[in-house]
Amino acid sequence: MDSAIRDIQFLARSEHRVGALEALFDGRHDRRDLRAATGASDPTVGRVVRDLEDRSWIVRSGPAYELTPLGEYVTARFLDLREGMRTGETLRDVWQWLPREMEGFAVEYFEDAVVSYPGPNYPYEPVERVTRLLESTDSIRGLGTTIYKSGNLEVFCRRVIDEMEMEYIYSRPVLRAIVEWNPDLTARAFECDNCTVLFHDSLPDDNRCGLNIMDDRIGICGHDPKTAQLEAVIDTASPEAREWAEAVYERRRKEARPIQDHELVTAGRKSRENPLHVEPR
Repeated sequence: MDSAIRDIQFLARSEHRVGALEALFDGRHDRRDLRAATGASDPTVGRVVRDLEDRSWIVRSGPAYELTPLGEYVTARFLDLREGMRTGETLRDVWQWLPREMEGFAVEYFEDAVVSYPGPNYPYEPVERVTRLLESTDSIRGLGTTIYKSGNLEVFCRRVIDEMEMEYIYSRPVLRAIVEWNPDLTARAFECDNCTVLFHDSLPDDNRCGLNIMDDRIGICGHDPKTAQLEAVIDTASPEAREWAEAVYERRRKEARPIQDHELVTAGRKSRENPLHVEPR
């Protein structure tokens, strides 16, 4: 077995070793501090510090211990690995809804993401998450298939009518589906001065997911391309994720054009004549 893998196992098998390194990563500590930080007994802490000293990861300095430069390096890398595995576990059930065509997307932007998807015992979690996000923001910008089904569209239109600032970039099929759901309510919302609707002929990931930018969070909504059913909501307050989302949105915003009144009427008429069936591209 690779010696590096053995060292990873050495740490992974003992929460006390990891806890001691994590505590020392923040500064010098004596054995009493390490007992408090790890919850280990005094004999266990004694074994832990000896093991870490044997690997030259910590050194004793008077009554306290501190990380060596090597120990700082190893600890930082191990904690990064642990965080990466936690993110992988969080996103495992929704990986297929992550962006593939939106430039610059990186999984690490979503390390603190809240993930909502239909569970076997409660299928409404993503719809309720979108509702909570809509209720907690005073502005929203977005593109693609995000607010797409009636469970969220009613709240979306109500919030726009209640003066939530809204700017959205749609493809024609998605706009037709939204208007078809409730032509009168969507017309009221789209006529508001605080509402701007734009067209784009080729949005990235438009048959899979869309992007929302709210006051405090950004979100990815994943939909089934055949049924338009909401399958996953992934939202975060990460500054890196916001910077990425802003760049993606502004790029498409420059390419989009405002919708005209006659186009909205046409979208509604076509949707009633031929209800939407979204096909994968």
